Amino acid sequence: MKKTAVLLYPQFSEYELSVALSILMQGNKPIVTIGVNNQPIKGESGLSVVTDTTVDEVNFDEIDSLLLTGCMDIFSLTNEDKIINFIRKVAKEETIIASISSSPFLLAKAGILKGKKYTVGMTPENMESSGIFEKENYSEELVVKDGNVITARGRGFIKFGKYFGNALKLEFNERWYQE
Repeated sequence: MKKTAVLLYPQFSEYELSVALSILMQGNKPIVTIGVNNQPIKGESGLSVVTDTTVDEVNFDEIDSLLLTGCMDIFSLTNEDKIINFIRKVAKEETIIASISSSPFLLAKAGILKGKKYTVGMTPENMESSGIFEKENYSEELVVKDGNVITARGRGFIKFGKYFGNALKLEFNERWYQE
């Protein structure tokens, strides 16, 4: 079975991943955590994580899906070309991509949101100043699925996890995640 790539970066939001990771576990879907390098990564609540591999060492043939979380300051990652290049490499038509909170910024920067309906957890001012979002495709919905791409605002993390599990056709108990 192919794996879900979970891309982590400094100040990643742990809670936004919690339901999606639980659903992946219930559905027996293997994951691989990925970082820019092999140094520990500290999340926004202080949790330190050592990833399984790096963007340079990952085996792309083992990946069929990508999970991205938001972070405290997504603009601090704007010069992380390795992250953007990794997203571009993994994003194929058949790859299920799930991106929550501020992380759709990374998808937009990588060109993945072109022509797709999306939502994002950013202020309108930050979206505008970034210059990379297609305003006409923005939705106020909590979670949006357009083709193989799922985007969500941070407070939609429960619904987001369910959408991701369903897109991957996993068997899981939705009652565990009732709001």
